[in-house]
Amino acid sequence: MKLEGPCFACNCCGDVHFELKGKDGGKSIGRISKQWSGLLKEVFTDTDNFGIQFPLDLDVKMKAVLMGACFLIDFMFFEKVGDANQRNTVFS
Repeated sequence: MKLEGPCFACNCCGDVHFELKGKDGGKSIGRISKQWSGLLKEVFTDTDNFGIQFPLDLDVKMKAVLMGACFLIDFMFFEKVGDANQRNTVFS
């Protein structure tokens, strides 16, 4: 399975989707979405809302991998720590 996201993870106007695709890379199997929380919450807090969609018959280990991927996506693309060297977009 493969997880595909946008080239630039900007959530300034809506949800950001990361698609879970099968080995063949064709049909989408599931999705991890960073959900838009509203302007005030997005600007003045560091909290994020994520949603994970997957088939009910997906293996339990793969469900755990998706939850771990959700934490990794949050840390890599949407968290801003005081370190100037931390990436906050795909291209930076």
